Parts: sequence; structure tokens; C-alpha cells
Amino acid sequence: MDIRRLRSFIVIVDTGSITRAADVLHIAQPALSQQLAALEDHFRQKLLIRSQQGVSMTEAGKAVYRHAQIILRQMDQAQADVTAAGSTLVGRVSVGLVPFSSAATLSVDLLTETRKRHPGILLHLTESVGQTYSQMIMNGRLEMALIHGTGPIKGVRFEPVFTEEFHLVAHSDFGMEPGETPLPVSALNDLPLLLPPPYNFVRRAIDLAFTRGRLSLNVVAEVEIVRTLGRAVSRGVGATIMPRAIAERIVAESSEPIVSRVLTPRIEETLSLCVSDQSELSEPALAVRSILMELTARLKSQG
Repeated sequence: MDIRRLRSFIVIVDTGSITRAADVLHIAQPALSQQLAALEDHFRQKLLIRSQQGVSMTEAGKAVYRHAQIILRQMDQAQADVTAAGSTLVGRVSVGLVPFSSAATLSVDLLTETRKRHPGILLHLTESVGQTYSQMIMNGRLEMALIHGTGPIKGVRFEPVFTEEFHLVAHSDFGMEPGETPLPVSALNDLPLLLPPPYNFVRRAIDLAFTRGRLSLNVVAEVEIVRTLGRAVSRGVGATIMPRAIAERIVAESSEPIVSRVLTPRIEETLSLCVSDQSELSEPALAVRSILMELTARLKSQG
């Protein structure tokens, strides 16, 4: 098996087009098509379906894509290990940190600590709302992720880290007073809210709490950017309900009188470390996992 064919196959899938992949790889399109044909001959399966919109994977193609990611990562790690000759940990480690969670507040600390302890590790961080992290782990694009939920999902393993409690965050103009006493969710009935879309785990937990309380959820905008959400709350466009760490970030970054209050009944969601149950983590990945667990333990103790 020519490793270059696997690399080319991944680029074709990621770009969605043989033409675009040829440009990225700096090779002629006919030559790239021949590589794909050779790969399909090797597996004796059709791997891609071509259309005017680009290419899409067959079921066989999805299997090859997943294994190709794992094989190439192992090859890269083997090269890194040989180069390092056992002196230091070297390699690339990909980590997903789900937005709208405490995980999103750990990115800089994770970069800093990894760089300090293991300068040979190239850390790749993803904080995206448009992709499913568990799926990215299953197909080999991520090695680990901090995500909401506890599974089960076939192909990945969940390790609950801690439970995030949600807070109301609102401008004082909405009549909310600071205080330690939990604010009844019923007090938020018809309050204009800025929230993530319905498929987001944070939104699902909020929807469930309002449904259980037979309350009206007045969503005036769906926002998937934390910074935009914070600025909108500061301007009084609406209030929001967020995990404590995000609520504290919004309050800290605002020059306006912003109130953060815990709610009753509690609205919460579990944050879990998600890894593949099909392949073991590399030594560099295990080192990054250790740092990530230290940071989450510190965050938990602060709560």
C-alpha cells in the first residue's frame, strides 16, 4: 500500500473535490484520479461517488477514511519518535474543546502547559460549533475532546469529568439584582433570551428545564459565538443562560453592570472526556490528556 494514496484520499474527502485536492497537493488531476483508482482497485470497492457538487464517501470509503487517519497519524508518530530518539515527547496531538462550556476556557492554559512541559508536541486545538466531535474522533480527525454528554455512542468512550451548573447572565436593566440566593427559573418566563441553536447541548438542557416547569422560552436570537453573545448581553439585547465558566467570562469582559445568578431548579450538563474505543492514545496524546485532566480538576475545585 502506497501511503501517498491514503494521504491523497484524505485530501480529496476533506476538500470535497478531486480538482481542489489536486490544487492542494500540487499534482495533475489525472494523476490524482489514477491514485484514487488504484486505491479502489486495492480494496476492490467503490470509495467515492462523484457528482456535479463534488465527491461523497460510500460506506467503504468511510471505513478507509477512518483507518487512513489512524495509519497516517501512527506513521507520523513513528517518524517523530525516531527523530526524537527517546529524548523528549514529539508528535502532533489534536484536541476538541466544545464551545459554550468550561472546556472553552481551558484552551490557553492547555497550550501554555503543553508548551512548557512538552515543547516537542504540536498541539492542534479545535473549538467548532459546526462539527460533531464524537464523529471526528471516530474518523480519526481528533484524538480526544471535552464535550457535553455521557453517551453512549458506538465507537467512542466517555469519561465524565464534572457537572456544569448554568447561570442566568443579564444586564441590570432587566431588573435582576446580584445575590447568592438561587433565582427561580419561573422568574425568567418570557425574558428575552440569547441562546445557542436547539441542537446544542446547552440549549437542550435549557429547553428541558423550561419544559419541565411549563414555562415559555422567549428566544429572540440564536448565537453560536461566545464573544458576540457577551457583547449582546452587555448591550441589553437580551439575557442568556450559560455554564458558570462562560457566565463568569461574560461578566469579567463587560464594562456594564452585568448580573450572574444561579438558578433553581438547577440547570446543568455533564462535561466528559471523549476518546476512541478503537485505538489507544499515543504517548504524546497521553501526556496532553494528563494536562487536560489537571486543568479540569482545577476548574472543578474552583466551582
